[in-house]
Amino acid sequence: MIPPQEASARRREIEEKLKQEEETLSFIRDSLEKSDQLTKNMVSILSSFESRLMKLENSIIPVHKQTENLQRLQENVEKTLSCLDHVISYYHVASDTEKIIREGPTGRLEEYLESMAKIQKAVEYFQDNSPDSPELNKVKLLFERGKESLESEFRSLMTRHSKVVSPVLILDLISGDDELEVQEDVTLEHLPESVLQDVVRISRWLVEYGRNQDFMNVYYQIRSSQLDRSIKGLKEHFRKNSSSSGVPYSPAIPNKRKDTPTKKPVKRPGTIRKAQNLLKQYSQHGLDGKKGGSNLIPLEGHEHDFRVKHLSEALNDKHGPLAGRDDMLDVETDAYIHCVSAFVKLAQSEYHLLMDIIPEHHQKKTFDSLIQDALDGLMLEGENIVSAARKAIIRHDFSTVLTVFPILRHLKQTKPEFDQVLQGTAASTKNKLPGLITSMETIGAKALEDFADNIKNDPDKEYNMPKDGTVHELTSNAILFLQQLLDFQETAGAMLASQETSSSATSYSSEFSKRLLSTYICKVLGNLQLNLLSKSKVYEDPALSAIFLHNNYNYILKSLEKSELIQLVAVTQKTAERSYREHIEQQIQTYQRSWLKVTDYIAEKSLPIFQPGVKLRDKERQMIKERFKGFNDGLEELCKIQKAWAIPDTEQRDKIRQAQKNIVKDTYGAFLHRYSSVPFTKNPEKYIKYRVEQVGDMIDRLFDTSA
Repeated sequence: MIPPQEASARRREIEEKLKQEEETLSFIRDSLEKSDQLTKNMVSILSSFESRLMKLENSIIPVHKQTENLQRLQENVEKTLSCLDHVISYYHVASDTEKIIREGPTGRLEEYLESMAKIQKAVEYFQDNSPDSPELNKVKLLFERGKESLESEFRSLMTRHSKVVSPVLILDLISGDDELEVQEDVTLEHLPESVLQDVVRISRWLVEYGRNQDFMNVYYQIRSSQLDRSIKGLKEHFRKNSSSSGVPYSPAIPNKRKDTPTKKPVKRPGTIRKAQNLLKQYSQHGLDGKKGGSNLIPLEGHEHDFRVKHLSEALNDKHGPLAGRDDMLDVETDAYIHCVSAFVKLAQSEYHLLMDIIPEHHQKKTFDSLIQDALDGLMLEGENIVSAARKAIIRHDFSTVLTVFPILRHLKQTKPEFDQVLQGTAASTKNKLPGLITSMETIGAKALEDFADNIKNDPDKEYNMPKDGTVHELTSNAILFLQQLLDFQETAGAMLASQETSSSATSYSSEFSKRLLSTYICKVLGNLQLNLLSKSKVYEDPALSAIFLHNNYNYILKSLEKSELIQLVAVTQKTAERSYREHIEQQIQTYQRSWLKVTDYIAEKSLPIFQPGVKLRDKERQMIKERFKGFNDGLEELCKIQKAWAIPDTEQRDKIRQAQKNIVKDTYGAFLHRYSSVPFTKNPEKYIKYRVEQVGDMIDRLFDTSA
């Protein structure tokens, strides 16, 4: 049981807490009442604000809509005015641009094209909106007039600024490897840069807006004329400035070296000039085999005069391989070769120019048309060369045919560049060069075969035979012809191969061509040998005939040995050198037999037999006298005759003299030793006219007209 005191204290504590709770509750009630009051006030304010907003909205929205409508109306009015201004501007285009169009685009292309753009827009507007209006016709006429002026300006710019390329610049362009170490690239500026830009703009406008392709015809006609004239100018340059000592070459590029040309002379074809140079060497150096660097054997004395005479005649003889040659023909050959190279370079340059001016899908066709005149000119000239060669073959003028060789070699070397330049052109254009090459190969092969036949069938003309038995002009001409082929081994071999019908010839190798050329050279040499044998029969004296064959065989052998001909011959005939040496030795032996009629008089086998100390009978004395007289007369006769004969090769001449001298001196010495002390006559000086040494001296003067 709780004590009363604690219960009283507990009660008081509870009452205090209750009182506090009541106070808190009273505070909460007051707060709620205030909050309710505030809420009512806020609701009242918000209701009032909402009412006012509704009134404001009802007032503002109509005003906003009205303002928006007004703004839209204003924009429409502005657009309408702008459209009206734009439309009205089309009606003023003609009057605004007429003066500019009438004055033309010269000097103000940019402004002119802007005016043309305005006119074009006006045309489009009237065509779409007012096709029946007179304004359409007016702007149309103005547009056509402006287009014609642009076409005229295009033609004028191309005509005024397209210049023929100078021959000197072309030679710089094609000089290639003949440049010095320091050399600037040569470029062609067909049109000044500013003019080129104007031409490009006009061409693009005519294609895009003018719907006109006539300007392309104008372009190719003008450029075609310039290309053709440039090549013809180069050819004329050769004709005017070439000389026998060389051809025109490109001088130094300005501001390089003023005292020394930067270009070496353009190399000659090396065919016809060689024979003329050989003749010049013969005249200047006496054919000593040193200074001239000739591939021919040394010739001396009257043989020198004879060879110069023969070569001089050969240059003009209608039957010789050098017939009809002169400097002008060399110039024509050089000119044609350089014109071919010039065409390739200029055509390449023309195509680069054309790419900027002509639309891409018209470039190949325009280029094809542009190059036709120049290309046809080259091909026609090439066919003329073939035609001239064909006529020359008929009259056995093989020197003219030699023109084909350097030209054909150059055409074949240039063909890859030709093919590249002509890419995309018509098949007829591409086939022109191969056709010319085929024609030249055919005529060249025919010339080679006809030359071989001509060597074989050259008639035996007594008046044409060298009286001193020296080298016949047929031999020298044949060797010169073959030596000149050395410069064109591949070309000549290809000519012969092109005529082969065997399947291997369709893709012949260089080795195959070399064998054909070797076979051909052996054929010519064989024909020459047969002809020489026939000609040698013209001589009544077998000894002179032997000397003639000896000289010709020796000349052929030495010529073969001193050039690459011997290597070519050896490809198919390895024993040729030995065979010629045998022929030469055989002719020497034949010649030596001519002395038998001299030595037989004093030969020991035919000498009379007598006893020493026994007086000679009259018959024996007479026999000894006849032997001395026969020897003396024979010796004098042979020396007189053979002194006028010629053996131009010093080594062979000394060899033959020495061999004959030994035979005669030994025989005469033995005879003289036996009979010089025999009293066969009262006047021994009448019969013993020569000492042994004198006989040797007389033989040493054989084959020497100067002695």
